[in-house]
Amino acid sequence: MTMIDWRKRNDAIGTVNRGDACESGLCTLCTSDCKGKCETWMSSLVGRKMLYPRNFGEITSGSSNIVANGAGYHGVRIQGYAYGAKGLPSNLTNDPDDCIFPNVNVETSFGGEIKTKCRVPIMTGALGSTFIAAKYWDSFAVGAALCGFPIVIGENVVGVDRKSTLGGGKITDAPELDRRINTFLKYYDGYGAVIVQMNVEDTRNGVAQYILDKFGDQVILELKWGQGAKDIGGEIQVTDIEYAKFLKDRGYVVDPNPYDPEAEAAYKARAIKSFARHSRLGGTDIDTAEDVKAGFLKAVADLREMGFKRISLKTGAYGMEALALSIRCAAEAKLDLLTIDGAGGGTGMSPWNMMEYWGVPSLHLHAKTYEYCKLLEESGLKVPDISLAGGFAREDHLFKGIGMCAPYTKLICMGRAPMIPGYLGSNIQGVFQPETKAQYNGRWDELPQSVKAIGTYPDEIFAGWEAVKNKVGADEMKNIPFGAIAMYGYADKLACGLQQFMAGARKFKLSEISRDDLMSANRETEEVTKLPFMTDALDDVAKKIIKG
Repeated sequence: MTMIDWRKRNDAIGTVNRGDACESGLCTLCTSDCKGKCETWMSSLVGRKMLYPRNFGEITSGSSNIVANGAGYHGVRIQGYAYGAKGLPSNLTNDPDDCIFPNVNVETSFGGEIKTKCRVPIMTGALGSTFIAAKYWDSFAVGAALCGFPIVIGENVVGVDRKSTLGGGKITDAPELDRRINTFLKYYDGYGAVIVQMNVEDTRNGVAQYILDKFGDQVILELKWGQGAKDIGGEIQVTDIEYAKFLKDRGYVVDPNPYDPEAEAAYKARAIKSFARHSRLGGTDIDTAEDVKAGFLKAVADLREMGFKRISLKTGAYGMEALALSIRCAAEAKLDLLTIDGAGGGTGMSPWNMMEYWGVPSLHLHAKTYEYCKLLEESGLKVPDISLAGGFAREDHLFKGIGMCAPYTKLICMGRAPMIPGYLGSNIQGVFQPETKAQYNGRWDELPQSVKAIGTYPDEIFAGWEAVKNKVGADEMKNIPFGAIAMYGYADKLACGLQQFMAGARKFKLSEISRDDLMSANRETEEVTKLPFMTDALDDVAKKIIKG
């Protein structure tokens, strides 16, 4: 099998990856001080302009149309059609003046009794106790609220907060969690949501009751079985031995043990420079799938009895049994959302070779998700609303992911990609407003040439500047982090690009996207997904036309 060309450099749109590129188009190692210029980085500044080749009027451009080997989302192509129009709203007709891509509706919603509306069909991955999430939270949360999509507060945020307090083993004050929720709610306008994850330690610490008492039904609670980056629970790295001891006292697994005399001596000698804090495995006291389901249904029932109206589940890149179990449990518990994360992703410090070699890659996992959801529906149960995660970053990814498990997919969960606007905007803000560097974690002292080539002043650099100002008002603009403005530009590019793909497929409403709109570009992808190879797709219809 030949190596897949991930296109580290794209001369047509003027993008370059600093390091090795993933299938998503992001570098395998994405640094917060990066000076560009991957596609997501550039999109955060110039927005929908990134949909087109650069230097129009002076160039021509043509795709290399590489059909790479191997099963993956790179091996999925999107159909286009020469006639028809589906999903037009009642106020429009199939007249060409109405059937234009700006009229494509990319809004979505998910949930059971309570529908959560989203302006674009994306959500963030879990941004939890990793320090980078805390540093750039204002940009992430304000950006998500302004764009109208859900943001997820990941596991352990309460447990690692040195300012949080416990009474009787339960959380009584959690300032960092409060800050994160309130930052989103300040700009929330009815679209999107703030979702808070729960793991073993969070459950023990009484985080659910704390959230309910303080925020009520403003928050969606997410139970966590796993994620695509690892299968051993979350982890962070700390460099202060006293902080490591604090985490050990909080009940976490800390490696090496900061109370071990040998570790203390090695730390003092600078041989040990950091400690890894790990969460616990869940489900270790359960032996059968039936027991898992029974315990899960009881846990959800207890949460509903407490007062939670919206509950979701996040599961990882486990094998087929766990995948089927998560779908069945989510259906029987009538959850509002089930997020299924393929192997390889990660936003923190997951063990590298674990990210490389454990679990089921996204395409394979998502293809089986569709198969199992279809079987569940045929058995008479309502399929839960699905969000797919695992290496998504571009508008074609949104279409492919939604189509792969259509009609069940309502959202695409994006981990690392929407963090990039937060880094980039914060770095630019630190140059123009040095006094904000500590607040927003700006890491540049001057603008790099990659930014100067776009503009000189903030309202010239950010394509989303005027739209955000129009949304919040000129007076409030001074309180909006530049990272949130960059997020707006990135989300606008994704939405516009998705509109264009959908218009080409003659689908003017998100729910009209189907698996028939996808085809396989290689035989390996066809085998995994059961999507027909591109010259086989609609071939029977074509032959009928030829035969008259």
